[in-house]
Amino acid sequence: MKKILSVLHSRAAQITAAVSALFLGVMSNAHAELPTGATTAFSAVQTDALALIDLAWPAVIAVVTGFIILKLFKKAANKIG
Repeated sequence: MKKILSVLHSRAAQITAAVSALFLGVMSNAHAELPTGATTAFSAVQTDALALIDLAWPAVIAVVTGFIILKLFKKAANKIG
């Protein structure tokens, strides 16, 4: 049984290595330069996304702080009552 498993594992490792090498070879050949319009659009989308993330941080901080305060208030109320 161990012999069969070792053959399967070695065969699986060989297949995995072959598929990985094939994938890397195809991907390196398939890489092409994007047109300038697409590059500009992607950079604009990235800039807009980063601006939205910057706007969202204050809201996230406020919500998390509010939950922490509510939890502390609940603990204090349970100790009193």
